[in-house]
Amino acid sequence: MLEHLTIGEGTIAFDVTGSGPLVVLAHGMGDTRHSYRFVVPELVAAGYRVANVDIRGCGDSSATGWAGYERADIAGDLLAVVRHLGGPAVIVGQSISGGAATIAAATAPDLVVGIVELAPFTRKQSFDLLGVLRTKRVRTGMTQLMKVMLSSSLKGWMSYLDIAIPTKLADWAQERARIETMLREPARMAVLNAMTKTSPTDAGEHLAGVRCPVLIVEGSADPDWADPRVEGEKIIAELADGLGELAVIDGAGHYPHAETPKEVLELLLPFLRTTLTTAATGA
Repeated sequence: MLEHLTIGEGTIAFDVTGSGPLVVLAHGMGDTRHSYRFVVPELVAAGYRVANVDIRGCGDSSATGWAGYERADIAGDLLAVVRHLGGPAVIVGQSISGGAATIAAATAPDLVVGIVELAPFTRKQSFDLLGVLRTKRVRTGMTQLMKVMLSSSLKGWMSYLDIAIPTKLADWAQERARIETMLREPARMAVLNAMTKTSPTDAGEHLAGVRCPVLIVEGSADPDWADPRVEGEKIIAELADGLGELAVIDGAGHYPHAETPKEVLELLLPFLRTTLTTAATGA
């Protein structure tokens, strides 16, 4: 059942399924909550109440009325959803929403008891010239993203997705068409363009303030980094000792929840079981 929550001049859309401890899912830029289509049923079957969110400007959330699209803005929306539904919650965020999950956890520890970040942009990035030169997938992916950033190229974004999702599941043609249809709306493409110009620096500044367990999941074939494992290790290094755990899924790209949902669930379910049980018992 689709719900809407008014935040300022905009509305955030989300659907809630199941009962039990709360898990909030947040997708990356240029996408919708439908990217978690393989994950939600398994989480519900495992005994969780799942709120699957369209982040601001995307999917069924309003395309206009937003002052900004920084990770801090998205974090505020996710916390509003948690408050509305009655937390605490574990937040699962992919890409830009991974950084948002970091900010949410650091600023509202009473509402967020754990975060899972899938292929996250969560720290200040540096340009790895050697990595770009030696890694074709990074060069090609970066070229397509620059087209989106500089000219709001829909073709560039769809080409990027074809690189960023190396493992195509059976319904990819339909899902690709769904995303393309959404982004043909000028307001939706304007949101994507704005998000490509944001910086994860605001999330990186909050890493040291996170006090809950953190699971970082990277795909070894992610075109956004020459070495995704190293990026994950750098995020873990900026967290307090003992909080972070890193997993790398071999062959996955930038959307592991949509490419390799079985492998993501094998990581996610034990994390949720441990984290939410601990939060419930106060241990």
